[in-house]
Order: sequence, then C-alpha cells, then structure tokens
Amino acid sequence: MQPTHPIQLSTTQFANHAHEYFAWMRAEEPVCRVNFTRWNKAYLITRYDDVIDVMKDPRVFKNPGRAKTNSGSGMIWMPKNFRPLLNNMLNTDEPDHRRLRNLVQQAFTPRIIAAMAPRIEAITHELIDRVQEKGSFELMKDLAFPLPVRVIAEIIGIPPEDHALFRKWTNAFVQNPTPLNLTRAVPSINHFFKYVRKLADERRRAPQADLITGLVQAEDEGARLTEDEILGMVFLLLVAGHETTVNLITNGTFALLTHPDELARLRADMGLIDSALEEMLRYDGPLMTSEAAFAGEDLTLRGTTIPKGSLILSALLSANRDETAFPDADRFDITRTPNKHLAFGHGIHYCLGAPLARLEARTAFCALLERLPNLRLAIRPEDVRFRNVLIVHKMEQLPLVC
Repeated sequence: MQPTHPIQLSTTQFANHAHEYFAWMRAEEPVCRVNFTRWNKAYLITRYDDVIDVMKDPRVFKNPGRAKTNSGSGMIWMPKNFRPLLNNMLNTDEPDHRRLRNLVQQAFTPRIIAAMAPRIEAITHELIDRVQEKGSFELMKDLAFPLPVRVIAEIIGIPPEDHALFRKWTNAFVQNPTPLNLTRAVPSINHFFKYVRKLADERRRAPQADLITGLVQAEDEGARLTEDEILGMVFLLLVAGHETTVNLITNGTFALLTHPDELARLRADMGLIDSALEEMLRYDGPLMTSEAAFAGEDLTLRGTTIPKGSLILSALLSANRDETAFPDADRFDITRTPNKHLAFGHGIHYCLGAPLARLEARTAFCALLERLPNLRLAIRPEDVRFRNVLIVHKMEQLPLVC
C-alpha cells in the first residue's frame, strides 16, 4: 500500500489496517513522522532492532520534563486534574522508576502470582458457565474484560461492589487523548481520585492484605511515596493490569479461529498452550505501540533526525512482524521458536504484570478450548473492526458461537 502523508494514527482507517501501514513503513520509512493526534506529531519507530535500541537509549526519556526544548516538550496537553496520573512507573526515569517499581513489584512475585491461579480459574469457569448456557456470546464483554478486571481489582483491594465504578472511571480515560475527550473525562478522574484517597485513608487505619495497603505502608515507612504517586500507581495498575489481558485474549482467540489448522494442533496437544500464547502475543499483540517517550537531544536514526523534545513511539506491533527478526513473520505458527517478541516491551520498562497476563490468558484459553469444543466466529473475519484508540490494539467486539 502507498499511504497518504501525513499518516494519521488516531483514525479507524489506521486501526483496521495497522499491519499494512507498518509493513510499508518498515520497508520505506522505518522512522516515520506521523500525526499522533490532530495536534501532536510523533516519530514512529517500526523495525525490531531499532525499537530495542530506542528502548535502551539513555538519551530517550519517559519524563517529558527532561526533554524540553525552547518551545516546550512534546507532551500532550491534559487538564491539570490529570497530572497525578503521570506519577507512575511508565512516566518516570531512573532512579525514580526503580524506586516505584520496587514498591509495586512486591505484589507480583512468582510465588504470589502462582498462588492466585485457583482464584483466576474459579472466575474463568464462573464466566464460562454463563456463556455456555446462552450458546452465543461476545468474548470481550463476557470473558476477556471481566476476568482481568476482577483479578486486578482484588489485588489492589477494591471491594467487589465497587468494581463497576472503577470500570466506568477508567474507561472514560482510555480514549484518544484529544482535548475534548480529556475534558469529558475530568468528572470520572475526580471521582477516581476521591475514591482512592478515601480507600488509602481506610487502609492506614485498618491495613489489609492488598496492594493499596502495601503502597500506603511504604509511604509511611519512609519510602517517600507521595499521595500523587499512590493515585498514579493505582490508576496505572488498574488500566495496564487489565487492558493487556483483554486484548491478548480477544486478539488471540481471533487468530486461532481464523487459522483452523493451528487451532486443531492446539486442541490435539494442549501442551502447546504456552508456545501458542507467545505466538498470539507476537502475531497480533495487545499493544500497538509502547508508551510515550521523548528525545533528550537531537537523535539520528536511519538517516532521520529526531529533534530534541520530540515525541517517540516504538511500534511493538510492527517490530513483531519484522521479517529480519521473525522468518515468515506474517504466518501464525503456534510452535514458533525462538520467539523473542516485544509485546510486553523491553528493558527496564518491561511490563511488570506480564506473568499475571500470561497466567490469566493461559487459564482463559484452556477453559475455552476444553469446555467449548464448537467455538467459532459469529461474524465474517473481514467484518471484525479495531478501535481507533492510541497505543492499544483493541477490537470493538468479537461475537462468538459455542
């Protein structure tokens, strides 16, 4: 394809043809200047090796304040109410990043995640019980979304009766970051902040075995976790803690159902589930790009100069289809090896919740394939549509028949 310039990332056209756009960029403009939104431009890095180099480059910062030019940084405008949301691991550099990550990492040790397996399995089978009775269902609404939301909410310490509230508030923010969308989200963000502050105060008075208690105690024990950092971390964990798994389950199911030979191989040997999961992550992963980064100085890559302060996005979805890194990259192969995909990022910002996402998805796929032997699409594959939400690679819906 020959795209029209400037390429617009925040469009339905791009969302539904992302792989075609990325293939063209890798071949013709591997460092491509694009419109991130109508108001913001970015440099999109599309080749596997370049994405890794950029993610490791000490001259590239997550904190936009460290990459300011005379005319300001490449930071997207947002209401002042939203500023506490930036106080999280994704938007900080060392040493603050390591401090925040160490505090939260205590809730994601291999032992703790392994201990969650029975609860994840119970929630999964409860949700499948409901869809099995109906004979048809919408995967995202009935399984892919409620499963990880309930799990991460329980980890944080949000009571079950409030899960729906958090779903509503976080969904208001997971939109394209236009001034109108961000302004509309202000009431939801204010409600969210008020709720988390109240929950934190309750945990100070009566600690429980949950993550928000751990964050509060870390603050009280001199780890200097500020109130804004608590707000930002809880928000990040809620959004990142479910969004990746939602899209992994949905996109992975679509990949299996549109590749019947690979689906048959997996049904015949469920021992291939871990390898299949890695291929789902590579082939049509949950994230289109990494989080925002900023050039701390003028950078030159593939003959293109990226000016200081510019917004940089690493196209994870593109890197995972790079033929130089993955032979026959457009082929879905559940036994592919090696499979060093970048679906969860790379380096110090590698996704902290990756083991949890893998466990949730593994549990969901095992249950789906074992309990629903006649699972199939309820619509034509060509009718599947993706949402034009920046960063994530998210379907509108996936109707299924069981």
